[in-house]
Amino acid sequence: MPRLPLEFTAEQRYAIDLHMHSTASDGALTPTELVNLCAERGLRYMALSDHDTMDGVAEAGEAARQAGITLVPASELSTRWQGINIHVVALMPGGLRGPLVEGLQQQRKSRIARGEVIAERLEKLGLENALAKAREQAGSERPLGRPDFAKAMVAAGMVADLATAFKRYLGSGKRGDVKAHWPEIGQAVEWIVESGGVAVLAHPMRHGLTRRKRGLLMDGFREAGGQAVELVSGYQNPDATRDLARQLGERELYASMGSDFHFPGGHLAPGSMSPLPRTQTLPIWRHPRLQHLDAAPPGPLSL
Repeated sequence: MPRLPLEFTAEQRYAIDLHMHSTASDGALTPTELVNLCAERGLRYMALSDHDTMDGVAEAGEAARQAGITLVPASELSTRWQGINIHVVALMPGGLRGPLVEGLQQQRKSRIARGEVIAERLEKLGLENALAKAREQAGSERPLGRPDFAKAMVAAGMVADLATAFKRYLGSGKRGDVKAHWPEIGQAVEWIVESGGVAVLAHPMRHGLTRRKRGLLMDGFREAGGQAVELVSGYQNPDATRDLARQLGERELYASMGSDFHFPGGHLAPGSMSPLPRTQTLPIWRHPRLQHLDAAPPGPLSL
């Protein structure tokens, strides 16, 4: 019997999580700590998908080998579509190679430039020395992200919590939401696919799009070479999930799943997400580039 089923069935639990973050970007756990937590929670397959980097994959791969987990090297790329910040997860069974190498270098430069713009804007809103304070919250020299600035705002007493920081200053459409540095979604998809990876549209239900506009997003993503969509991202409404499954089926897109875990103590943990409905939409591990996932030994997945 295969350890990963050939199709989704209602209420079945899956020992897989293909969207998580570590200290290589804005997560709270080191790659090793994240892998060990996944093992404690009974996961057998995972992806480390830090924002615009794969710097944590080597460490996670060694930890996964020791923990008996198969790791899919991955990254979550920031892109633009019709002026909206859209994330695309790059599942890279062959590791980092091809055009994605230069693509991630470009993303790093974009993140650094974006952080400087965010800092400048937040200083005008009252956060003094915003760049330095965000760097202090990050605790490393990695490129800064909005969560680092949100933590800095909380520490400075500007807002009560991270949610308020995003609601007032850093969320979509707010002053601290800077998109201009990201590539168009088609460019990022091209990097991924030409490098031997599988491009996955991340958390499509979080953008506040109408069903029609979400369909247009998936159409454009598919036309650019995108191959899969996160059918479940963390916890979401079951009826919305079933409807999303229909949209995927109409476009013959594979279905992925992930918690988008960032830190312990929140409502999400590795492997925690809404149940998937019974659907004919094919699981992401049925994709030709990932179909050997089930038979792969512990450690980083490689073609």
